[in-house]
Amino acid sequence: MNIIICTIGKLKEKYLKQGIDEFLKRLTPYAKVDIIELPDEKAPENLSDSEMEMVKQKEGERILSKISDDTHVIALAIKGKMKSSQELAADLDRLATYGKSKVAFVIGGSLGLSDEVMKRANDTLSFSKMTFPHQLMRLILVEQVYRAFRINRGEPYHK
Repeated sequence: MNIIICTIGKLKEKYLKQGIDEFLKRLTPYAKVDIIELPDEKAPENLSDSEMEMVKQKEGERILSKISDDTHVIALAIKGKMKSSQELAADLDRLATYGKSKVAFVIGGSLGLSDEVMKRANDTLSFSKMTFPHQLMRLILVEQVYRAFRINRGEPYHK
């Protein structure tokens, strides 16, 4: 399986990079995982609603330019579907079984994802009703993807 994590913003925190690198290394036997970092749109603190939409639209265009038509897209969003680790594992297993070898997880910037990205998404995923920094979501996501492959192989790790 080819997995893409398409994300807005550059990861700066060393401790997050180290965690992500560790799980990417662990994922090597299971899947090819690429992280595509796209620049966030520069914006002042106090944006109007229309300015916020414009920022999300520009970031969304960058995201969509990196996703091919044959890719199954899962958008991470607060209003997405909450799933257990086992449910995510079953989803990935089902996608692989039915020939969807390209899966992209999309993480928006601090304002979220554009309507266009949400329309392109085949599925949505939420890890919590809480808001997390999008940089931290990368680490959480890559750990859960690793956990999903371990679950699907019946290997120890998941408790």
